[in-house]
Amino acid sequence: MIAKIGRGNSLFGALAYNQLKVENENGKILYMNKMIETKNGKYSVSQLASSFEPYLIANKNTEKATLHISLNPDPKDQVSDEKFIQIARDYMDEMGYGEQPYVVFKHTDISRTHIHIVSVGVDEEGKKISDKFEKRKSMKLCREIEKKYQLLSAKDRELTQNEKIFTPVDYRYGDIKRQLASVVRNISKYYQFQTIGEYNALLSLFNITAEKVENLENGVLKDGLLYFALNDKGEKVSQPFKASLFGKDAGLKVLSAHLLQSKEALKANPFHETLKVALILAKKNQPNELEFKKKLQEIGISTVIRRNITGRIYGVTFIDHQSKSVWNGSRLGKEFSANAFNKIWNGVDNPEKQKKSEREKVNSIKDDVKISYFERPHKLFDFLDSESISVINGIGTILPESQGENYEELDFENRMKKKKLQKPKK
Repeated sequence: MIAKIGRGNSLFGALAYNQLKVENENGKILYMNKMIETKNGKYSVSQLASSFEPYLIANKNTEKATLHISLNPDPKDQVSDEKFIQIARDYMDEMGYGEQPYVVFKHTDISRTHIHIVSVGVDEEGKKISDKFEKRKSMKLCREIEKKYQLLSAKDRELTQNEKIFTPVDYRYGDIKRQLASVVRNISKYYQFQTIGEYNALLSLFNITAEKVENLENGVLKDGLLYFALNDKGEKVSQPFKASLFGKDAGLKVLSAHLLQSKEALKANPFHETLKVALILAKKNQPNELEFKKKLQEIGISTVIRRNITGRIYGVTFIDHQSKSVWNGSRLGKEFSANAFNKIWNGVDNPEKQKKSEREKVNSIKDDVKISYFERPHKLFDFLDSESISVINGIGTILPESQGENYEELDFENRMKKKKLQKPKK
């Protein structure tokens, strides 16, 4: 079992990310500890957040008080809901969070069924719960849980090897062939994509590009692939490497089969619906390109933009590292296409927008979101259509697991600070 511990300042973000899975029937709430329950068993983000309010109000100095933990058994493990609950309780008890309010979500939208736990890392008095030697403690605890519940062991050596598989190529270190091989031999085993263009968008994250070529051999035209290393500017900096140098898994035949397999697999799973909602929320107030990318990167979504020599955007691809799926923007809808983003960021649809200063843009955004989520939650989503609203009903954040500038969240945090500073009436 692998445990991943995330810390952030967005309680709403962590809850929203998981509640969205529930709303899309890709997850469910398994267990709640010291949480306020409802009579009908249905929950919204704001209702769940209310259980953590006293802790956040009391928080003294901890900047990133939100805990977002995922516990991931081996895909071959068959873990019942009851066992997942006990695993979560054991983990939280031993890590020192057993007396904290927390909610356990089960995710079922990918083959690797796993659980997420949302809590806070400060106690009722606002003091930070010690996280000293947290990683070492967590790894030791995972080994103990594996033995107790007869789970497959995730050996430290194997984890280290897997982490090294997807290291970006750095041509300055030499031995480019070996660096390329570690990525292209394995990446198709983990990610799903439907076109060579999407494949290249994924490879670009690791400073690699692939080109389809045609060779005439003994009068027969044969297709193949060549791989190149790229620098930080996306320029080729190596000789071409034939796919055959990396084995059959890197060749065009296997890749073509993977494209077809991915198409069927992605058709059967609603990964794109969750991704679309994340993009809609990230696009709110038309942030600039860097802000947009940052917001998505903070929730595990990479954005690859392609431009021509004049600067026009002709391609946008999104890589969702949670579901391990790659999506060309136009496949998600015309509002996520290259043309749509070109209009926003290059000012095609509103030339006057280009003349605004960065200060004016920021002030415009702030004025637009001067609203309390708790008082008028429905107003936060006036920019969404009815279909999107039904999907994210009750969610009070722009981005799940956001670590960046989230204005709804900042509003919430500011009110918590004001309550903290208010003197009790005599």
